[in-house]
Amino acid sequence: MTNTKERFGQDGIVVKGAKEHNLKDVSVTIPRNKITVFTGLSGSGKSSLAFDTIYAEGQRRYVESLSAYARNFLEQLKKPEVDSITGLSPAIAIDQKSVSTNPRSTVGTVTEIYDYLRLLYAKLGVPECPTHHIPVASQTPQQIIEDVLKKSAGAKFYVLAPMASGKKGEFLAEFQKWAKKGFVKAKVDGKIIELDKATKLAKTKAHDIDLVVDQLILKDGLKLRLSESINTALSLAGGRVIIETLTGERTNYSMHSACPVCGYGFPEIEPRLFSFNNPRGACPTCHGLGTIDLVEEEQFSDGEVGGKKLDKVVYKYKGKKTSDDDDEEGEEMELSDCPDCHGSRLKPEALNIKLGGRTIAELSDLSAVELREWMAQLQWKTKDQLIAEKIVKQILSRLDYLIRVGTSYLSLSRTSRTLSGGEAQRIRLATQVGSSLIGVLYVMDEPSIGLHPRDHHRLLDIIGELKDRGNTILLVEHDEDTIRYADFVVDLGPRAGSLGGEMMAQGTPEELEKNPKSLTGRYLSGEVRIPIPKVRRKGNGSVLRLLGATGNNLQNVDLEIPLGTFTTVTGVSGSGKSTLIIDTLYKILAQHFYKASAKASPYKKIEGLDKIDKVIDINQRPIGRTPRSTPATYVGLFPMIRDLFANLPDSKLRGYEPGRFSFNVKGGRCETCLGHGQIKVEMHFLSDVFVTCDTCLGKRYNRETLNIKYKNKSISDVLDMNVAEALEFFRNHSQIFRKLETLHRVGLDYMTLGQSSTTLSGGEAQRVKLSKELSRRGTGKTLYILDEPTTGLHFDDVRKLVELMQELADQGNTVLVIEHALEVIKVSDHVIDLGPDGGKAGGRIVAAGTPEQVAKVKDSETGKFLKGILK
Repeated sequence: MTNTKERFGQDGIVVKGAKEHNLKDVSVTIPRNKITVFTGLSGSGKSSLAFDTIYAEGQRRYVESLSAYARNFLEQLKKPEVDSITGLSPAIAIDQKSVSTNPRSTVGTVTEIYDYLRLLYAKLGVPECPTHHIPVASQTPQQIIEDVLKKSAGAKFYVLAPMASGKKGEFLAEFQKWAKKGFVKAKVDGKIIELDKATKLAKTKAHDIDLVVDQLILKDGLKLRLSESINTALSLAGGRVIIETLTGERTNYSMHSACPVCGYGFPEIEPRLFSFNNPRGACPTCHGLGTIDLVEEEQFSDGEVGGKKLDKVVYKYKGKKTSDDDDEEGEEMELSDCPDCHGSRLKPEALNIKLGGRTIAELSDLSAVELREWMAQLQWKTKDQLIAEKIVKQILSRLDYLIRVGTSYLSLSRTSRTLSGGEAQRIRLATQVGSSLIGVLYVMDEPSIGLHPRDHHRLLDIIGELKDRGNTILLVEHDEDTIRYADFVVDLGPRAGSLGGEMMAQGTPEELEKNPKSLTGRYLSGEVRIPIPKVRRKGNGSVLRLLGATGNNLQNVDLEIPLGTFTTVTGVSGSGKSTLIIDTLYKILAQHFYKASAKASPYKKIEGLDKIDKVIDINQRPIGRTPRSTPATYVGLFPMIRDLFANLPDSKLRGYEPGRFSFNVKGGRCETCLGHGQIKVEMHFLSDVFVTCDTCLGKRYNRETLNIKYKNKSISDVLDMNVAEALEFFRNHSQIFRKLETLHRVGLDYMTLGQSSTTLSGGEAQRVKLSKELSRRGTGKTLYILDEPTTGLHFDDVRKLVELMQELADQGNTVLVIEHALEVIKVSDHVIDLGPDGGKAGGRIVAAGTPEQVAKVKDSETGKFLKGILK
């Protein structure tokens, strides 16, 4: 094979001897300013090479070039295990984990579009009085005088200083004070009184009092006297003056941004007033969170000089848990809107400033497409044109990128934590394309996740644009379109985990197809493929019907799912799949079977609940939040292994209980590292370093516990085994063997039993959940709901997954899958396609039937792509 330098005509990024995680001394030269895709089975070492080696080193070198003080604020990555890397540029990672779970983060703040909107509103927004709904404006004394002089000659009027509006009190002292200053009359509650004859007013009533400063008739040569009177009134009444004609027509003027009628004043209008993350703009009731179900707590640690240092802010959920499952799953939060700002997060002042008749909160609720249209048609006054042009240009260009990466249906007010991994990643990609950097190394983790095949080419065009500017792009990707689009492909394998981490093939996509060693190449060339079933299941005759669903953008949808089949729900991003299946159907079933408190999106009725006996939602949420949780605990495997060790004769002799073999509780664990196996060393001005515990040498247990052995292996040795090794080891232990076998069947052979849950990808977490469900005895009447289960899976893993899902359906269960991958859609029995587009243009069922029937429907975007693949 010719080397990269000869082929691409320049030096590339040369990686020599990468040994991070499971990589086995991998060396590769990656061409610069090209798109390189890393492929291979899940767990074969793609992310280890792309993120943990190349990106980590690029980031580390860049951070090391900064001062020690600056480094203190940046996340520093540890030096990867690699002999050498040359030719690196500063690196930017766009992955799925980096999106913020902070409830204050929204699509608008992540893309910075909201920041530009705030600027636009601060500069050009028109404040309106909340009570009188009239524009509030400020005038200079000069402008007020000129306005009065516009009246027709001979007009008679009073110059009044408004001293009290709607105030209770007797006001006698004030009347006497004004009389002493030489004023003669005042207007009290609409009547003119003489100040020297004034009496007490009713104490309990609210009064309006205007002091008469002057009475004038408009004629030439009046300007000097008029300006003196107006200035006197302004200084007396705090910047306000009223001109009243004898007919009773009143005109209010103010030097401040205040309502001329009631004097409702606005604070200084600045961008901070529109920020819900700043006390100047946040709604005082919910502190800018939009809900009062979350409580913000600041956590302090002792600072260097005895002071307190703010460590982090945590958000506590006040509502009740919606799931009784104690499996450490992230609890579903049911958040209700704040009673005062109704979820808009802002102060009343900010919500009374409008542009084109709309508030900033109303604009934030529009989808990106609608906002783009609305902004483009705004008309500006000549004096505002210059300011508006620059800001609007920035907003429109960022909205264009959002639309192009396939997230046109998202609104700016959508919180980051409700985004899927793929959406979050594409939003960050849109932000990066807008920043026009060159000479950067971009590393991305499956940007095509959650995208309909229709939108792939748009995404690829954008990635191509980044490349054409002079950037190097590394993608970890399984999608066929993306692999074919790349300039260079690196295929890792042969299997996963400890059986992977070797370079199988490298070259152009065409060369990969011809390489017999590359499994990916064999799928690309069509030599191996997922077979289309000879017959499609008709189901058991029963149907689950959901009628009149109208959540989010659903347009009165009637959904019919034939039970006992493998059904896929398809449609472009934003067409309403998740709303229909997860937010409506799953929540109705969860309420029905498990008394869950989660509220389903609105619908009319549901029929056929008696035909199923339980529902299981297998999503991609992490299975554990702390490094102490392991997949083995989640699937119920670790408790069995602990029982096995506790029942050994040696354990019984010493009185060891199963808890002795847990590294999370006192007793059996190593107390130096508290069962972590590592000790965190805090380095001031440098990133924290984790060193192997020198007491237990990373084994997590104390010496006495490690002395108990089963077949010559201690509990620590067992936790270090991967699933494949453990299968052999526990072959004669039927219960443990059955749990391990399901992990093996979902393709997680490479995972070690003691691996921390926090290191699993979304797709791996989903497969762990799937294996947990598979290891339970099925009833044949279960409804399984899977949301994009092929995320992060190689063609070969998809094949295994399809076999598993077919097996579940063969037992009489119903498998309902939300999916974009054509390989899965083509093998399903029944397809329900939503569309025709995303957002407002979606929300209808465009086609339903077998894949062959859907392929014939003209309006179906999915059908167009199915047609090609079914041939």
